[in-house]
Amino acid sequence: MEIIDAHVHVCEHINGWGSRGELRGLGEGRAIYADGKEFQLFPPYMGDYGVSPEKLLDVMDKHNVKKAVILQGNYLGFQNLYAYEAMKKYPDRFLAACTIDPFCQNRELIAKHFFEDLKFKIIKMEVSNTSGLMANHDIISLAGKKMQWIYELCRKYHLTCVIDIGRPGNGCYQIENLRKMILKYHDVTFVVCHLGSHQEGQLEMLKHDLARLNLKNCYFDVASISTNLHEDYPCKNSLLYIKEAIKIVGIDKLMWGSDMPTSLTKSSYDDFINYLMESDLSDLEKLKIFYENANKIYFKS
Repeated sequence: MEIIDAHVHVCEHINGWGSRGELRGLGEGRAIYADGKEFQLFPPYMGDYGVSPEKLLDVMDKHNVKKAVILQGNYLGFQNLYAYEAMKKYPDRFLAACTIDPFCQNRELIAKHFFEDLKFKIIKMEVSNTSGLMANHDIISLAGKKMQWIYELCRKYHLTCVIDIGRPGNGCYQIENLRKMILKYHDVTFVVCHLGSHQEGQLEMLKHDLARLNLKNCYFDVASISTNLHEDYPCKNSLLYIKEAIKIVGIDKLMWGSDMPTSLTKSSYDDFINYLMESDLSDLEKLKIFYENANKIYFKS
């Protein structure tokens, strides 16, 4: 079965920012925040201070992954032009998203360049208060003016809006505000990352939140569910969360993703594929979640 990875990242150089301040590379895939916290950001075999598109292709080619969507992750630093260059270099393999900080004074000029000159078709907003927009800005409403400026861009330029709203319990996690905006911008396609990033023991919350976001223009990727649940292969709870999602929003709304390279510090690419591929999901369900849904949403044109 051919596969599309709907959630990957590239990184020319580590230059991220989070609630712990700026992030700097230390070599061999390790990084350090401004408060002194060191950690393994991605495996050493993926790179020292960054991860090239060629490194992603090495992994993809070994697993019959035909295409991938390069999303932005603030913890790696904005990689807009590097992702764009990867897409232009490998147009049959990668589709890239950009991101914009809506607090930028010259945000209109940035948007004009990205969407009129470079013609990005996806915008990825990571808004979490650990490593997203609300990590180095005050908590803002997902239905407020700053974020509605983003949604208006999506409407104007016919963009797919991919959004990571962080973890339940944090100020960034605003299901009702997000629901209001998905309803208001009914002509915009939204993709919620990580199925909402629910943690261990939050199955009932997951079911509630998915029911609230069960809207015709809202889709989900299932990247890093096993990481959020801190479980290893065969990832039984992760599979349970996905099966509940199928019951609530339907199989046509779910897309597989790996979240590599950072997720590869937690598990192998094989395991991220196999806990679903070797599950008791039907062949049709696997086809949709691994290929058809992402192909329809991201590669439709």
